[in-house]
Amino acid sequence: MAITGVIAQLRTTDMASSIGFYTRKLGFSIEFNYQDFYTGIRAGDQVFHLKLVDEKDPSIPYVDEGGHFHLYLQTNGVIEFAAKLKAKDVHLVEDVHETPWNTREIVIHDDQGHTLYIGEPL
Repeated sequence: MAITGVIAQLRTTDMASSIGFYTRKLGFSIEFNYQDFYTGIRAGDQVFHLKLVDEKDPSIPYVDEGGHFHLYLQTNGVIEFAAKLKAKDVHLVEDVHETPWNTREIVIHDDQGHTLYIGEPL
């Protein structure tokens, strides 16, 4: 057996808000929408899923306190992407910075509070 992909799933208590964040603010697209409670979001060549739930994701405080992330999106052009996010009033938790592990990154929260790192190799 060969694994051909890995798909992350984020919980949302407001599907419309989350879809809006990922499409209008980040510029991603909807891959599929299943009965208004499960949506695939396309980010370039990658897809992740959103699942409608009744309660906010309990991992959010743990991730925030420990410097962890829910998604790491690898890309190129982080500086330009950060500028586009700022123009769309997306708050950068951490602005563009270079890391000791040889990446350039920004950190944002989505509409639900999930921590997203967006980085590129240097």
